[in-house]
Amino acid sequence: MDRRSTNQAGKLPPVPVGGPFKIALFADLHFGEDSWTDWGPKQDLNSVKVLSTVLDNENPDFVVYLGDVVSANNIMVGNASSYWGQAISPTKARGIPWASEFGNHDDVPFVWPMEWFSASGIPQLLCPAVNCSLPGEEDCSFRGTLRLELMRNEIMDNALSSSKTGPKELWPSVSNYVIQLSSSNDPQSPVAFLYFMDTGGGSYPKVLSGTQAKWFHNKLNELNHDSR
Repeated sequence: MDRRSTNQAGKLPPVPVGGPFKIALFADLHFGEDSWTDWGPKQDLNSVKVLSTVLDNENPDFVVYLGDVVSANNIMVGNASSYWGQAISPTKARGIPWASEFGNHDDVPFVWPMEWFSASGIPQLLCPAVNCSLPGEEDCSFRGTLRLELMRNEIMDNALSSSKTGPKELWPSVSNYVIQLSSSNDPQSPVAFLYFMDTGGGSYPKVLSGTQAKWFHNKLNELNHDSR
């Protein structure tokens, strides 16, 4: 079913009483891998086909991207959001709401391949041929795109995104937030809480900090104080 005509912008579908609610999880997609070769872009297209097949066959109500959506260490473009947009495009095209969190490759600095310094030299730089109007798509500057910029671009350009930038006091750890799934009978009645936590890597160390743990416990007490 194509939900583009039924889902409202920014609104999660309710959980039907006594019925199923299916969540699809996608992890380690690594769009942008070997982006300067023919192999890399072909793998991205193959990934889009696989994502599309899964979504069509499983028909989920919600999608979660579990990090390493892109391989930023391989991306020769100022704005990695163009690759990020390619990764979420199958979900967006089907009108399915989603949320995302970061892995350790999503904003890691560009790593210069040693073979570029051999006799063959640096290859022609291929910026992504993606329909994207975001600034930087044509800029092979190697500057990278930090977590906050990636998340803000996703939220700004996608009404179906339920992602959040998380509390400022936890930055540079960005993808820390909670999503409430509600009953179809009562939008104020929670059926489940989905907790997203950023475990770092990339532009800062791989770490789940004490401050994040405290935030999690406070949220747990606030939202689910009776431990249902």
